[in-house]
Amino acid sequence: MSLESPNGRKYVPTAFARENSWVLMYHSVDTYEEDPNLLTVRPDRFARQIDWLRRRGLRGVGMSELLRARAQGRAGSLVGLTFDDGYTDFTRHVLPILDELGFSATVYVVAGLIGGHNVWDAGAPRKDLLTAEQVRSLADAGVEIGSHGFHHVRLPGLGDAELTTETALSRELLEEITRHPVNSFCYPYGAVDAAAVSAVRTAGYDHACAIDHSPLTDRWSLPRCYVGDSDGGWRLRAKRARHLMRDHHLATASRRGAGGLRTGTVDLPVPGYKPLSEGPSPARSTAARSPA
Repeated sequence: MSLESPNGRKYVPTAFARENSWVLMYHSVDTYEEDPNLLTVRPDRFARQIDWLRRRGLRGVGMSELLRARAQGRAGSLVGLTFDDGYTDFTRHVLPILDELGFSATVYVVAGLIGGHNVWDAGAPRKDLLTAEQVRSLADAGVEIGSHGFHHVRLPGLGDAELTTETALSRELLEEITRHPVNSFCYPYGAVDAAAVSAVRTAGYDHACAIDHSPLTDRWSLPRCYVGDSDGGWRLRAKRARHLMRDHHLATASRRGAGGLRTGTVDLPVPGYKPLSEGPSPARSTAARSPA
């Protein structure tokens, strides 16, 4: 199946995986009084969620480690842990828990806003972003650093020069800061189309994370599972089952020639996420209210 973007770029997914490894998507882990975009998990809840994984014989790892293990047939007990945006609370509330259990993760950093704050979240509480020194320290400690773009903007609809900035330039800057290879990319807002995938591949990334299963699902558009502050054990079990069900549906549709699958742009923000800086959009608001 070939997918074509408005600017004429074509992208052909390499394969529809029969079973994608389970990858959890977090943003901020911190205490809060208001969280209009439902992106923050309280530290005590996060600790219980991670312990739920441990008690079921699962270990959280970063994306590169997960994909290497999968290629070797050793990923059965591994779960991908990803943290979008690169908030400073990762060092305070997440890293100590991961270190204690021997877990790891991938942190997706907005390269052009390092040391700043979440300026894209107009109307939401301010959250500080990791400094260059903190990013380097995390990389040296074994935490995988990935790119979340340069400006935290949706990639679909950008021109070639803008796509290069968001993908290639962000990677170059993060590698300069960390002195480590940056092989993982994450699409802001989960918004991805054929041109965005092509740009990510051209920039040299080994893989990339989206949010939802879609016609683009493969190594450069990996589905993830949103985790929020209301997710206890039974909800995590249900979300894992739903992930497997969607894998099955996608593989079945692939064998039938992708009949019934929607092609084009995939733009599915997490529940409650309403990027006010982009203006109101009925379609995006509907997607935001849907389950992750």
